[in-house]
Amino acid sequence: MRLMRLLRSSVSIGKEIDFYSRFSPSPLSMKQFLDFGSENACEKTSFTFLRQELPVRLANIMKEINLLPDNLLRTPSVRLVESWYIQSFQDILEFKDKNADDEKVTYDFTDAVIKIRNRHNDVIPTMAQGLVEYKETYGTDPVVSQNVQYFLDRFYMSRISIRMLLNQHTLLFGGKVKVNPAQPKPIGSIDPHCCVSEVIKDAFENARNLCDRYYMNSPELLLEEFNAKDAGKPVTVVYVPSHLHHMVFELFKNAMRATMEFHGDAMEYPPIHAQVALGSEDLTVKVSDRGGGVPLRKIDRLFTYTYSTAPRPSIDGSQAAPLAGYGYGLPISRLYARYFQGDLKLYSLEGYGTDAVIYIRALSTESIERLPVYNKSAWKHYKTIHEADDWCVPSKEPKDLTTFRSI
Repeated sequence: MRLMRLLRSSVSIGKEIDFYSRFSPSPLSMKQFLDFGSENACEKTSFTFLRQELPVRLANIMKEINLLPDNLLRTPSVRLVESWYIQSFQDILEFKDKNADDEKVTYDFTDAVIKIRNRHNDVIPTMAQGLVEYKETYGTDPVVSQNVQYFLDRFYMSRISIRMLLNQHTLLFGGKVKVNPAQPKPIGSIDPHCCVSEVIKDAFENARNLCDRYYMNSPELLLEEFNAKDAGKPVTVVYVPSHLHHMVFELFKNAMRATMEFHGDAMEYPPIHAQVALGSEDLTVKVSDRGGGVPLRKIDRLFTYTYSTAPRPSIDGSQAAPLAGYGYGLPISRLYARYFQGDLKLYSLEGYGTDAVIYIRALSTESIERLPVYNKSAWKHYKTIHEADDWCVPSKEPKDLTTFRSI
């Protein structure tokens, strides 16, 4: 009897996922987030929007999870992640027909949102562990690797966007938010006047503490600002400080590790340069190191999930955060940059050093969520058989032209 109830429940959930996946997510701009939080912060409005939007975003990415290779879906870690998404989807659907004017309903919804956010805290390392389990059992396959890279970019971008909605609602209506004296008026997780240099300095110190712990030394920071919009004043932007911190912290970790290992036991290490420039369209942050750089052929690999030149860290939670490890740092950081229509790029001079550049939209009206949508194009990407490259691949050994015969 229990089995029958379980089967009926799974069929019902499957139908709901099919239904909501037919709708495209509704991307919001930074200005819309800002306007809602500062002028029209109404819990009822947020509740009404989220109980429609969250199932759509969850269902769209859950449909793509099912397109992964069966052997990957069967790994314990991926099954655990999938169960979290199904549970969260069900939790939101419970509020589908409830009265938005009932204060207890909105209170319970906020409580549910907090539980969902906490449930998904470990999605990234758990999914990473699932890939490790898959690779250790079945090895690697170029087609599967390409599809997994495509999926993870979309899956983690979806997670960033869902977490953004959950955080905004929680911080605006959770009722337990402590005001930060340095940023007295944040709008949820958004700072309307985010001081870029302050975030950079904070991220540098955090990375430096790790570097000092691992290498017993660390390079200095040289920071420059160029404000073309308001000369002489600090560069500020409407942005999510935690997103910027995540990106810059990752770049500083990489720069410090490269610098320390390239220069070995030197008494002094070349400083890391950070430059901030604000123009009419873009805010740009450049982090430059003299850590020896990487060859051109490896640049793309640095944005591949699970690629790392460092040993894989333990995930038991008993150790401090490593300076490097899983290989998720750069690809996730690039997603944070792209989430609001920016980007993150690497430019390397092998034998000298690397420039990492973060691009952020300067105007809040142009900072619009970039969201994956499940449709035929996405489905075809997983199902298409990737054919041979239509450019010739050079052999590793040059041809012996003395043996070449003309036809």
